[in-house]
Amino acid sequence: MSQADAPTEQASLRQQVRELELMVQVSRTLTSTLDLEPLLQLIISTAADLVGSKSASIVLQSLQTGALVFRAASGPKSDHLIGMEVPIEGSIAGTVFKTSQPLIVQETESDPRHYDGVDRAIESKTQSILAVPMIFKERTIGVLEAINKLDDGLYDDHDVQILSTLAAQAAVAIENARLITELQQANDQLARLDQLKSDFIAIASHELRTPLALILGYATFLREEADSKSSEQLDQVLQSAQQLQGLIEDMVNLTHLESGSVALSWSEFNLQSVVQEAITIHRQLADAKSLEIIPNLPATGARVHADREKIGIVMNNLLNNAIKFTPQNGRVQISMQLQTGTVTVSVTDTGIGIPENELERIFDRFHQVEPHLTRQHGGMGLGLSIAGGIIKLHGGHIWAESVQGHGSRFTFTLPTLERT
Repeated sequence: MSQADAPTEQASLRQQVRELELMVQVSRTLTSTLDLEPLLQLIISTAADLVGSKSASIVLQSLQTGALVFRAASGPKSDHLIGMEVPIEGSIAGTVFKTSQPLIVQETESDPRHYDGVDRAIESKTQSILAVPMIFKERTIGVLEAINKLDDGLYDDHDVQILSTLAAQAAVAIENARLITELQQANDQLARLDQLKSDFIAIASHELRTPLALILGYATFLREEADSKSSEQLDQVLQSAQQLQGLIEDMVNLTHLESGSVALSWSEFNLQSVVQEAITIHRQLADAKSLEIIPNLPATGARVHADREKIGIVMNNLLNNAIKFTPQNGRVQISMQLQTGTVTVSVTDTGIGIPENELERIFDRFHQVEPHLTRQHGGMGLGLSIAGGIIKLHGGHIWAESVQGHGSRFTFTLPTLERT
């Protein structure tokens, strides 16, 4: 090597070191940036700097239309390009997108693939282009372009290598950012739908309570005054109205739980008395299906500090659920176990059971295991959700165990005060 060549090689070495440092710095930034727009701006500014160009741009394939669309660009009047479509047929970007191969065009005037619509939009002249594909998992998602080499220079293979390396990293970062954006949009949409559902429940339950109270009152009055021929029909009216009243109360309870406006009325009481009351309330319903209710309760009760009415709702919902899904001549067992500082209550049935993949969602509101169009059991799917919310408010736990076709067991725990 001659002394004359030494400065040139040293400059080349410094340039390579600078490129590597910049690539490392950009790589770190790309992997930590999830916001798409700042990410795109970083890529084009880095691209122009790395290969010594006056400007750079990114065209990505639209997920909706499949067209190539400018998503980022630098240089004068570059904002005029954003959102502009580039034809896949008859453009340099389109050629690179179709072939997934880089392309150098040193003189765009002599290349029929140059799309002059870009020059008209920015009122400038494109002299040379280096375009490389942006590939993610063997799929080309767009094209990264460097435009007009500085000092009227020519793009070379080294520029292709550098820009291709950047494009590969950028493609991963862009797809990750896209996925995050789509996930956020989906979550926002779900949140809006969830709020609409909550608003509907609150409004519907409020508006239905008053007319239903009038219907119940008038139907009760008519039942007392009716002769034997009409009484059976009025009994059906009352039964249906009471069923609707139960559904509305479920909606009200759920609304209060979701809004965090549940006011617990704390008191000390024996939990066993609440369990016994629930059994008494459901005895007639169980007898109608020839179901055997088997209490397995300790001789001594369990004193708890809780909202007696709300814990009663939990017991009624669990027992009603067990009876509903247990066929004729089945069994429902209610058991209570005492441990130090904790009481555990279980409701076990010999019913249809729950598929294993449904157990995690069984306490979600409106969730029903049976298909809506073919289900044989009534209800809105609120009882278990309400039970879960109430137990959580009391600092307890609730869960379900089941084998499909062999029954289910629903269990909750509450803190105890003392053994009595």
